[in-house]
Amino acid sequence: MRSGAANALTSDEIGAELGERATLVQFSSAFCQPCRATRRILGEIAGMVDGVAHVEIDAESRLDLVRRLDVAGTPTVLVLDAGGRIVRRAGGQPRKADVIAALGRAVR
Repeated sequence: MRSGAANALTSDEIGAELGERATLVQFSSAFCQPCRATRRILGEIAGMVDGVAHVEIDAESRLDLVRRLDVAGTPTVLVLDAGGRIVRRAGGQPRKADVIAALGRAVR
């Protein structure tokens, strides 16, 4: 996972409440096989860590965000801190350990 830009997202923009401590935002598309595995991984992590939410966004229906955030493919995962600031991002299916490490940066 690499560091993200200084962008921030609101609950209105992602269509769900931000997590108390962090939010895992996943951009997916309908026929993306790695998106399914990513959904499972992020869901498990959000279920394990208090205050962490997982939000999945259909990239095709949110082209405004895709363009603004320069999402080049699916899945793309953004790790937001409690204020909605993007602290990490990754393209492709992430490893569980990498997501957990990125969350460590977000919930400092």
